Amino acid sequence: MRENTLCFTTGWFRLSTGPHSRQGLLATASAVLALGVAMPVHAQDPYPARAITIIVPTSPGGSTDTVIRQLAEITSGILKQPFVILNRPGAGGMIGTSAIVRADPDGYTLGGIWNAPLTMTPHTLKAQYAPSDYVAVSLSDSAPIVLCTKADFPANSGKEFVEYAKQNPDKLTYGTDGVGATIQLASERIFTKLGIKLRSVPFAGAGQTLQSFLSNQIDVYGGSIAPIMPYVKDKSVKCLILSSVNRVAALPQASSLTDLGIPEEQTLLWHGIIAPKGVPADRLKILEDAFRKAAQTQEFKTFLASQSIDVEGTSAQEMRKTMDDEYAAMEHVAKALGLIK
Repeated sequence: MRENTLCFTTGWFRLSTGPHSRQGLLATASAVLALGVAMPVHAQDPYPARAITIIVPTSPGGSTDTVIRQLAEITSGILKQPFVILNRPGAGGMIGTSAIVRADPDGYTLGGIWNAPLTMTPHTLKAQYAPSDYVAVSLSDSAPIVLCTKADFPANSGKEFVEYAKQNPDKLTYGTDGVGATIQLASERIFTKLGIKLRSVPFAGAGQTLQSFLSNQIDVYGGSIAPIMPYVKDKSVKCLILSSVNRVAALPQASSLTDLGIPEEQTLLWHGIIAPKGVPADRLKILEDAFRKAAQTQEFKTFLASQSIDVEGTSAQEMRKTMDDEYAAMEHVAKALGLIK
C-alpha cells in the first residue's frame, strides 16, 4: 500500500491512498482544507477590529449620557478602539433600547443604559422587547434616590417623616420623573412597605422636578443626589430618606432603608452596558473584562465621586441578577399601583 504525506500550515497529515480508503481520504481532506481556510480569517479579524457604537437611550448632556461617555472614553483606551456614542431618546428610553436589541449581535453595537427602560418602564408602557432580548455586560455604578424637604418641614429624620406622613395621609406631594418611571416606582416601593401615602406629581425630568420643588409647587423632592446638594449645603433643604440599604456620608440627616427597617426594598439608580442577545461568548468576555477594568480606574471613581455616585464594576452575571430581581420587584409595585399595561 502506498502512502502519500501532505503538508498543511496546520500540521502534518498522513493520508492513505489505497483503494479502500478513498472515502476517508476525501472526508479528511475536506476537513483539513476547511480548517486551513478558517484559521487565517480568524487570525486577520481580532476583536475588536474597529469602532464600537454605544446607543444611549437619552438626550445628550444628562446623567446617563455623561456617565456612559466617561466610561466609554476610559474603555476605549483599554480596547484600543474608539467608541461612537449614538443618542436615541424617547418613550422613557424604550426607543433607544429597542434599537439596541435589534442591532447585529456582532459585539460592535452595545447599549449604555440606566435601569428604568429595562426593569421599570416595560411594566407601564408596551415594550417592543423582553428581558431575554438582551444580555448583560457590566453594571458600572449606582446611587440611591433621595427624598428631601424644605428646611422648615416639621420632621428632621426619616422616622419623623414617616410619622408625619401617617398623620397626614395623601396630603403631601412628591415630584417624579414621570408616571411609572424610576422615582415613582422606587418611592412607592418604600411608601407601601412603610404604610404611608403621598401624592405623586409627574414632571418631564429631573430639572423640572427640582425647580417645582424649589418654587414650593410640591412638598418633597424625589430624585438623584447631585442636583439637590447645593441646597443642602446652604441649609435651605434637608434630605430625610434614601432608597438604599446604606447611609450616604454627604447626607448625615438622611435615613437609610436599614434605619427604617426595610432594607429589602432597596432601589438604586444605576448605569451599565448591555448587548443584543447572540453576541459570541468570547467577545462578551472581552467586553465584560474591559468595562469592569474601566469602572475600577481612579479616573472613573473620581468622576463618580463628584456626582455622589458609587462605583460598581460588576460581572455580567451579577448585573443579570440585579436586572432580574429588580424587574420582578417593579412589576409587583406597578401592579399594586394599577399601572400595568
